[in-house]
Amino acid sequence: MTQPAEAAKLGELLRAPGYLKTLLFCGLVGIPVSLAAFWFLAGLQELERLVWVDLPHAAGFDSPPWWWPLPLLLISGICVGLIVTHFPGAGGHVPASGLHPGASSPAVLPGVLLAAVFSLPLGATLGPEAPLIALGGGLAVALRHLTGTPETPASTALLGAAGSAAAIAAIFGNPLIAAVLLMEIAGVGGPRLFAVMLPALLSSGIGSLVFTGFGRWTGLSTGNLKLDPGVEFPRLDIGDVVWSILMAVVIACAVHLIQHGGRLTAIRVAGRPLLVTTLCALAAGVCAAAYALGTGLNPADVASSGQGTMGRLVGDPHAWGVGALIAVLLCKGAAFSLCLGSLRGGPIFPSLFLGAAAGVLCSPLPGLGVGAGLAAGMAAATVSALRLPVSTVLLVVLVLGSTAMMPVAILSTVVAFVTTELLPPGPPIPPVGRTPRPAQ
Repeated sequence: MTQPAEAAKLGELLRAPGYLKTLLFCGLVGIPVSLAAFWFLAGLQELERLVWVDLPHAAGFDSPPWWWPLPLLLISGICVGLIVTHFPGAGGHVPASGLHPGASSPAVLPGVLLAAVFSLPLGATLGPEAPLIALGGGLAVALRHLTGTPETPASTALLGAAGSAAAIAAIFGNPLIAAVLLMEIAGVGGPRLFAVMLPALLSSGIGSLVFTGFGRWTGLSTGNLKLDPGVEFPRLDIGDVVWSILMAVVIACAVHLIQHGGRLTAIRVAGRPLLVTTLCALAAGVCAAAYALGTGLNPADVASSGQGTMGRLVGDPHAWGVGALIAVLLCKGAAFSLCLGSLRGGPIFPSLFLGAAAGVLCSPLPGLGVGAGLAAGMAAATVSALRLPVSTVLLVVLVLGSTAMMPVAILSTVVAFVTTELLPPGPPIPPVGRTPRPAQ
């Protein structure tokens, strides 16, 4: 019996000494990369605590006053602008261009890390995932010389992806989402993968809803592998499904406008990096200050990635009034758009937060529960920002800590992804700053 051609090719690849050596190195490189990612994240969190908690308390404030983001983001804009114009790699990828695989030259790492340090703790409405991807990929490529791994484009891409996955797993606390995220970012399979994956996602989500419905209507069971965790989750209803589809379309259009604004900002920054970066960062600070003035709440709700605020929002969604939710959506959306084109970081946590806030805001709609609103909102906003459907579903399930809302998350993901892809593409982002010699 002859093996299929693809299986034979896989067997030859696995028996190749060069590939096995690279595979072993990828496993070992996860140790130093994970340690570096851990200390990098820990350092960012300590700096953020110092700037937003310790310093206000030392100045006699119980919480940061409304004007607190203005000087911080002014400093951030000046420093990031200087890094963009003077460091190789311009401080990393412009966030408005999306996430990129991490096979970057080690020469860009100082600029990437400094730009992240002067962006994220000082109030940029961005997350740490993009600097982590660059850190992991750059370290993996730098350590390659210790093993004598051949320097080919294929090995560089492989090592970069492996290092980036090890680094990104540090923030999500889940190796599966890190691996899937890097596969989708790297574009494994190209457009054909998405063409096959979207129908499969959609049909699986609808199939799950049908099984759920018929199980309730008939009282019969087909059996499954799910264990009973002893926690009761709300059942999905037809209202959850209908509203999640409508929400996905609206949220996809809103996030597309945010990203379009980020691309326009990036075009302006490319012409005069230092001046425009400073002005955009200061404008993001104005958004946070306006939110704090209008609501009396902490300006860090806007001037941050949203990771901590999202925990409070999901933990007690009824504590947020309608006015506060509308204000945080408008102000954080505007700050997010400005930071996407000027400062350095990633889009995952801000988009998750915006989706969660939109879901809580819509949850009083007839027939829509808070759980379904959160799942639909986060899925729609995240896939619209990332264009990574499978990673989006896994992220939403990971954040909610339950698979009960997965069918709604899948439907919202597919609808928002298709809506975003059908909208007019934004303008291309020109290169900015110094361009280093690419890794070989």
